[in-house]
Amino acid sequence: MIDSSHRKLSIRRQCELLEFSRSGWYRAHNRQLPEQDQTDMKQIDRIYTQFPWYGSRRIREALSRQEVHVNRKRVQRLMQRMGIQGAVPCRSTSRPSPRHPVFPYLLRGLKIERPDQVWCSDITYVPLQRGCMYLVAVMDWYSRYVLSWELSNSLDSSFCVEALTTALQHGKPLIFNTDQGCQFTSDRFTSVLKESGIRISMDGRGRALDNVFVERLWRSVKHEDIYLRGYETTPELYRGLIRYFHYYNQERPHQGLSYRTPAEIYHASRLDGPSGLCSPEGGGLRAASPAAPTSYNPILAAGGPAAAGEADPITP
Repeated sequence: MIDSSHRKLSIRRQCELLEFSRSGWYRAHNRQLPEQDQTDMKQIDRIYTQFPWYGSRRIREALSRQEVHVNRKRVQRLMQRMGIQGAVPCRSTSRPSPRHPVFPYLLRGLKIERPDQVWCSDITYVPLQRGCMYLVAVMDWYSRYVLSWELSNSLDSSFCVEALTTALQHGKPLIFNTDQGCQFTSDRFTSVLKESGIRISMDGRGRALDNVFVERLWRSVKHEDIYLRGYETTPELYRGLIRYFHYYNQERPHQGLSYRTPAEIYHASRLDGPSGLCSPEGGGLRAASPAAPTSYNPILAAGGPAAAGEADPITP
């Protein structure tokens, strides 16, 4: 009844029209995997979250050191099912659909010095006690503020488009950076960016640091919430992520932000714009504007520090 690949109606809209709970749909369609597959995938996810540049060979070796003896073909199959691959310079990394265009990486050497200059997005595998989900987030690069997020039980592009559409309710970046995954190279996703006049940037193949801040986000959300709580069902996970991303944006101080929160940095230069809390339903997040900012150093793409003498204050 609900078509996750529908070109015009999102899963959320179809559920609204049918007066059906979206969390109930996810629960009903969450694929059940053999118990051993689920166990191995959870262990692979922990290793990959810690070392995102590991390919199947290194993950198999790491598993063997934990007394988990599996062959490389099994690791490759499970990694493919999880939608992950090692960020190493080889032909097979971040391969887009051959029918989709690939855009150049625009952030090399770029000094990112204000919110809404660059946004980025990525997808990660999320283990449940029975089954798994996939999580996408849209983040402001400068402030680390999570603008939106969505869950899906499949790796089609629809939930990525939903997250992007929700994020664009907050504002609009100059550049949007992703990897070369088929969800982000799809016409459905890139057309939204083009229609909004946003420049599209895509990571170079096998470059683990091109989207470094989203990788750090995944490490935080998994180690600080998902692994600790061990969610059993999709509704539990959904409610938990609402709670965690509110904490991440509004309350969690970041060392890289001089121990300020992402919301404080993001909204500091947007004091003249709309403020206040929006509903977290569907992953959209916004905080009330804080006090005026103090000076904060620009950053370079791939997480490099600004060169000496380039520490300019944020300007609205």
